[in-house]
Amino acid sequence: MASCLKSPSNEDDSVILFSTSDSPEESTSPSSSFHHSPPPSLRTAYKLSIKNLSYTLHPHNTTPFPFCQLTKKPKPVNILKSVSFVARSSEIVAVVGPSGTGKSTLLRIIAGRVKDKDFDIVSISINDQPMTSPAQLRKICGFVAQEDNLLPLLTVKETLLFSAKFRLKEMTPKDREVRVECLMQELGLFHVADTFVGDKENRGISGGERKRVSIGVDMIHNPPILLLDEPTSGLDSTSALHVIELLSSMVKAKQRTVVLSIHQPSYRILHHISKFLILSHGSVVHNGSLESLEETICRLGFQIPMQLNALEFSMEIISRLEDSSFKCETTTIDEKEPLPNPMWPEEENGGIQLKCRKGSFGSFCYLSLLEIFFLCSRFWKIIYRTKQLFLARTMQALVGGFGLGSVYIKIRKDEGGVAERLGLFAFSLSFLLSSTVEALPIYLQERCVLMKESSRGAYRISSYMIANTFVFLPFLFVVSILFAVPVYWLVGLNPSLAAFTFFTFVVWLIVLMASSLVLFLSAVSPDFISGNSLICTVLGAFFLFSGYFIPKEIIPKYWLFMYYVSLYRYPLDALLTNEYWNVRHECFSQQHATEGSQCLMTGFDVLKSRGLEHDNRWMNVGIMLGFFVFYRLLCWIILARKASKTTI
Repeated sequence: MASCLKSPSNEDDSVILFSTSDSPEESTSPSSSFHHSPPPSLRTAYKLSIKNLSYTLHPHNTTPFPFCQLTKKPKPVNILKSVSFVARSSEIVAVVGPSGTGKSTLLRIIAGRVKDKDFDIVSISINDQPMTSPAQLRKICGFVAQEDNLLPLLTVKETLLFSAKFRLKEMTPKDREVRVECLMQELGLFHVADTFVGDKENRGISGGERKRVSIGVDMIHNPPILLLDEPTSGLDSTSALHVIELLSSMVKAKQRTVVLSIHQPSYRILHHISKFLILSHGSVVHNGSLESLEETICRLGFQIPMQLNALEFSMEIISRLEDSSFKCETTTIDEKEPLPNPMWPEEENGGIQLKCRKGSFGSFCYLSLLEIFFLCSRFWKIIYRTKQLFLARTMQALVGGFGLGSVYIKIRKDEGGVAERLGLFAFSLSFLLSSTVEALPIYLQERCVLMKESSRGAYRISSYMIANTFVFLPFLFVVSILFAVPVYWLVGLNPSLAAFTFFTFVVWLIVLMASSLVLFLSAVSPDFISGNSLICTVLGAFFLFSGYFIPKEIIPKYWLFMYYVSLYRYPLDALLTNEYWNVRHECFSQQHATEGSQCLMTGFDVLKSRGLEHDNRWMNVGIMLGFFVFYRLLCWIILARKASKTTI
């Protein structure tokens, strides 16, 4: 078991550990990551020291009228107050306490899941070397959040394998495969390797197995310090015990340091925990073993009931423990034990020796292409397995295409046919732009996983956006063909092959624009209800100011900008130009008289009535491509900003 997480190529753990960046900013270039190279014999000794760590939350003023002098400014809330403890290799430290005592906040600060301005550089040190930034902690510490943010349509093996591909890019595919198989064996997941992870809607593995998969995702790069936020929450007693037993065996085999928060552990779980840190109102009331806790309780004059253990009883007398902690200092850091091996070899001047790994531009491009390739592969698996999306988009295109074709079948070439063609194009635009709304819940589900993985440096947000574009381009092109073919030939539009090709191309661009808009709005929206309402509102406004209902000339000046940013206007103009430009000299309405027939409306007259006196089809295509790229760039900026601030 001790060799399970060891690199098959005998690569040093620290090389793997520091080869991945845990923030979007640091992963922009290979030269931005530092390569620390301790000797192999010194790599397993890690001591995490927390000294007088405090954290104060400054809530924002949520009143609707902040300028009103009658409203009081929210008072700062002291979450943590001078917390001190030490966690060493080969031991599990459990952070215990009632709800709201700051357990999760403490773990997130240690894991570097706070903003730089909230980080105290003198409170956290590893091997007596102060950590200067949250990014430095994110490189060293693995963090397992309380929520299992996993993709439900991937199997257990695929989930761990993709995590290995993202975090261990420099390893060979065979070595990554061995690493994943060994990790599944150690976590007891080998029997469900080919089972979907699942969620509330898709049946998959059990809750305990999901928690072990989450642990495996953050253990894949073999971090020396592992932090877990309530890993037993929501599990039955047997599953909870299994999780703790696995952590205990890993700690002993790999000499790792584990700090976890836990809520009401069972009696059997207590034997696997080395030290307990009990918090009350953000302060430490006990720091030590279970035996020392029993002695403290007896010293206070209490007798532990037979049906309770010392930890459970301490929760009942937590106020007395808190009072006694002020009289007797119980939270001092014991420094009598010998200092573990230093984390990095020190130079003669006492500084830390940092070797900056200067990667070439070619290697940077290669790693970026690997990220995009791995993400494309994962995207395709999810799309293929999301039967609702796959079938819904296909059926929408076919039913919409044949339905519209049957309604507008063989439109006549007269004045009435001109109005019918305009209505067909307008309704087709509305149908195509609104048909992408069903992808919103999928984007929202992926966003949680994206925030988690990108904040840990698994890949860049830009790689995610590029991969998303590459995968959806052919998929949406097929959807466009399925819609365009029946509509075009059943209705009897311009019979030119070039006109049909351009029509299909415009339909594809319409769907791509809609997909980019939904992706952007999913990045902005907090949930599905808000996102769905926002999409409907935006599309409705675009349709209103497209020029179909209200001509440009009578749109109020203060709303005129909506005419130019409407996603409906440019494809509508392109479709009309494509239909009538080649037949602009043909007559579509004639007046028969005794002296002969007179043409009342030509194709050019139809275009002129819409202000399309010139062939601007390709300019409209360029604008549509611009919208497609623009909304994806906005989405990238928003997601990158959120990833840099996430605490997942």
